[in-house]
Amino acid sequence: MTQINTLDPGASPLDYYGYELRRYRDAAGLTQRQLGDIVNYTGSMIGQIETARKLPTQDFSERADAALGTGGALSRLVELVMRSQLPGWFRQVAELEARATEICTFQMGMIHGLLQTHAYARATLGTLDRTNLDDRTAVRLARQRIFEKNEPPVFWMVISEAALYQEIGGPETMRDQLGHLLSFEDNPRINVQVLPFSAGAHAGLTGSFNLYRFASDPTIVYTEGYGSGHPAADPTNVKDCSLRYDHLRAAALSLKDSAELIRRVMEDRYGEQLA
Repeated sequence: MTQINTLDPGASPLDYYGYELRRYRDAAGLTQRQLGDIVNYTGSMIGQIETARKLPTQDFSERADAALGTGGALSRLVELVMRSQLPGWFRQVAELEARATEICTFQMGMIHGLLQTHAYARATLGTLDRTNLDDRTAVRLARQRIFEKNEPPVFWMVISEAALYQEIGGPETMRDQLGHLLSFEDNPRINVQVLPFSAGAHAGLTGSFNLYRFASDPTIVYTEGYGSGHPAADPTNVKDCSLRYDHLRAAALSLKDSAELIRRVMEDRYGEQLA
């Protein structure tokens, strides 16, 4: 177990966060319990964060910044901490998400992580492995902070109709997840289109993929396997996947018709009766 007197701030972003939290707390002359009372967390939780045994949340960081007068230093570290906790093979993808001006994704069987609710994300992550599930869920959801930037990326998701019926986490979780998708109806930067069953054979039959476009860098195509990710900038591959995506968007329902289908599935399959 990591001890606070041997914590190495250079070991990882999480260690650095814990080191800085302790330094700020000591400078304020507060014990862990006293700081916990101020920010409405237990002293034990403060100790676990200071010893890099617990991930800090954005809420905790904002409260600690206010209590310790750090000028937002801890809140600025959270994104780095969360990204460092992603699986090694996925960290490059998180960096692509953070830098992209446009993200286009086609999803065969589930909602993309950037639009998942807490319960839906938890259900997908806990399918075969429930260890550290709370922290892993928080790490996934932290990626969604890219939409809070001054200039967030434009996000397009074409999703197979099958994903609306694939019941992940139970009816309530699905009802909330589909409702979450509908919450973006009036957001021109987050666009959801459904590829209906009636489309038949389509350009995405070989599987899900993402396209990341940037202000000045080449477009990146990303595909994923079990425990591995495959980003590629090969122009031929990028051109092929870009063409495929154009055809998928053309075959999908319009934004308005997609929302109507999502609403209908939410009502009929998952029991939500909208006023």
